[in-house]
Amino acid sequence: MDALIKIQDLHKSFDKNKVLDGISIDIEKGCSLIIVGRSGSGKSVLLKHINRLIQPDSGAIFIEGQDISRIKARELVEVRKNIGMLFQSAALLDSLTVEENVGLGLREGWDYSRDKIKSLVEEKLEMVGLGGAGNLYPADLSGGMRKRVGLARAIAASPRILLYDEPTTGLDPMTSDLINKLIVDLNNRLEATSVTVTHDMKVAEIVGDRVVMLHQGQFEFDGTPGEMKTSKNAIVRQFIEGRADGPIQLDGKYESEV
Repeated sequence: MDALIKIQDLHKSFDKNKVLDGISIDIEKGCSLIIVGRSGSGKSVLLKHINRLIQPDSGAIFIEGQDISRIKARELVEVRKNIGMLFQSAALLDSLTVEENVGLGLREGWDYSRDKIKSLVEEKLEMVGLGGAGNLYPADLSGGMRKRVGLARAIAASPRILLYDEPTTGLDPMTSDLINKLIVDLNNRLEATSVTVTHDMKVAEIVGDRVVMLHQGQFEFDGTPGEMKTSKNAIVRQFIEGRADGPIQLDGKYESEV
């Protein structure tokens, strides 16, 4: 089966810090891929390359066979119509209502009538359990509700690709579980291919059917959530068990853990 998303030999550095060091991966249509790794390992950087919010230093990112790292802005707009993204903070505009936030991309990127946009927004708010909340403002919402509004905006145009950046960060366990199950439901209903960045293995187990782990700019692991859970790889086990092996730095000096 041909990959819907294909990343080839991707390199990205910020100043002298090499974040991605020759990443290559094929993501098949319908796959729910999870990217895990320690903070600062480049998870979100890799995710943002998929809709070219970040330009690579070298390498290629193919979406349905088209290398988006080399296309012009007008072509990129068309590609992004089929990509929805939930940002870590939900990235809602406080001055806009829920309805206006969800419909933002539809108003700017699609030639839809006002009634069509209103209908699509109401439909997507219903899908995330927020029917009737269109007139509220972000300040009126809880953290979980803000995430769900962000989800509604991400799926507003029923995209074929969905990107989730730390979807449960800052949420309590019950709300996190709700968001995880909602993501699974939306992926299935939209028949979407999804890529989720997280540091939470519960997200990986519930949402994902494939997991990759980033470590020092490359993939340390690639397999199913179950395979990762039972992996004997020392770096994988350290991540899963939450162990900070080796020296840690306190007040500018290295100290061994107690």
